[in-house]
Amino acid sequence: MNRSIFAAIVLATAIAGAGAGYWYATKRAAHDSVPAASADARESGRRVLYWYDPMYPQSRFDKPGKSPFMDMQLVPKYADEAADDGSVTISPRVAQSLGVRTAEARRESLELKLTAVGSIEYNERSVVLVQPRANGFIEKLYVRAPLDAVRAGDPLVDILFPDWAAAQEEFLLLRKRSDPASRELASAARQRLTLLGMSDEQIATLESEGKARPRVVLRAPVSGVVVELGAREGMTVTSGSTLFRIAGIATVWVVAQVPEAQAAFLAPGGRVEARVPAYPGEAFAGRVSAILPEINAAVRSVRARIEVANPTGKLKPGMYATLVLAAQGREVLLVPAEAVIRTGERSVVILAEGEGTFRAVDVEVGVEYGTDAEIRKGLKPGDRVVVSGQFLIDSEASLRSTLGRLPGAGETVAATHAEHALHRGRGRVASTDPARGLIELEHEPIPTLKWPSMTMPFAVADRKSLAGMKPGDAVEFDFRGQPNREGYYVIERIAPSPAHSLPGTGIGAGSRGGRP
Repeated sequence: MNRSIFAAIVLATAIAGAGAGYWYATKRAAHDSVPAASADARESGRRVLYWYDPMYPQSRFDKPGKSPFMDMQLVPKYADEAADDGSVTISPRVAQSLGVRTAEARRESLELKLTAVGSIEYNERSVVLVQPRANGFIEKLYVRAPLDAVRAGDPLVDILFPDWAAAQEEFLLLRKRSDPASRELASAARQRLTLLGMSDEQIATLESEGKARPRVVLRAPVSGVVVELGAREGMTVTSGSTLFRIAGIATVWVVAQVPEAQAAFLAPGGRVEARVPAYPGEAFAGRVSAILPEINAAVRSVRARIEVANPTGKLKPGMYATLVLAAQGREVLLVPAEAVIRTGERSVVILAEGEGTFRAVDVEVGVEYGTDAEIRKGLKPGDRVVVSGQFLIDSEASLRSTLGRLPGAGETVAATHAEHALHRGRGRVASTDPARGLIELEHEPIPTLKWPSMTMPFAVADRKSLAGMKPGDAVEFDFRGQPNREGYYVIERIAPSPAHSLPGTGIGAGSRGGRP
């Protein structure tokens, strides 16, 4: 083989080797450019919901890559991790030590019995007025004081009606004549007596006796009490003036004040049982006569008019009565009232979802039935709610942040808890600025905040703690989970620690994270 052929073969081999090396280097670079988190997700087969920066968990991304906020890779959120719905998990041992008890939301058909108080009043439907229909003079008064009791037919007053005398004499004179004209005039005279206020019975007595009677006795039309007396002996009365106002007492009204929230349970005709302090061992039966169309703005109550039988007259206007009203029955969803946490703006229950998982649920509370509360919205039959230990759960599992927002607000429980808790880390001092109270640390990953290792500045609560610190010193520190107004995370405690390595920090690789 001559030298020219050998040289050609060597040149071709070199070109092929260079091409293969370039192809391998390109593939290797492409492989190295894939984020480790994405590779891990692909190898594990777990489904990724989204990617996020642990420093800014409220921002979500649909593909892996570098964070636009920090010099670090985005972290995947897996579908099999805890849902971001405000739920927390407490171990059964801790739940037992907290004395957590649960109860089941149940649907029951109840006949509600409402208790109310009211005052007894006269039944205005039984009130009658006694008035003269002509001018006259009172000659004798039988009822002389208000609130005197009368029975139907009892005499009230004797009145002399001068106009009656002339009209009666004219009527009697015309009745004695037999000519057709006189009979027509007699009919007109009789009609005049009726207009003057004589009853058919009085006119019949006049016809039978044939003698004028200008004096008349007015009698009580109903049994009851004279609640208004406008007559005195010797006084002159005019047509239409009120002499007596009589109220029947066979039935009385009890005007009850029913809370506005319970007004929907009342209906006319409902049965009522009334009791008064004067007769503690006796119950009086009644019924709801009407629901008055107005609200007492001072106490936010509806007035219900109760009609109660009073055959013996024991119930007297002005008495106070305690009422038990049988309201309409209906199906309701009940939970123990102690399970409801009222925050002032809303009502919340702690829902036990099983396997130590608890979640805060907003509910709409209706009427309370003894020790139970009606749930109108937010739960379904069979749900289990925490009835004791819910506040201890709040303390143990930092559920306070969950109760402070609605489920699905877009942040995890751990991120919300991070705003209030202290987090611990380890690292090395990169630089210090005691005058400004700042220190730059090369820290290890912070699991409680899902931070990877990085280099970042911190503020210190006590600048004296930086005394003696120099670059390269190993330290342990506790810091707040929420940055201050300048954007620095504040270290509450920092102390030297034994020298240690910082695996996975990337120190020396040329990447330094900025201030979040």
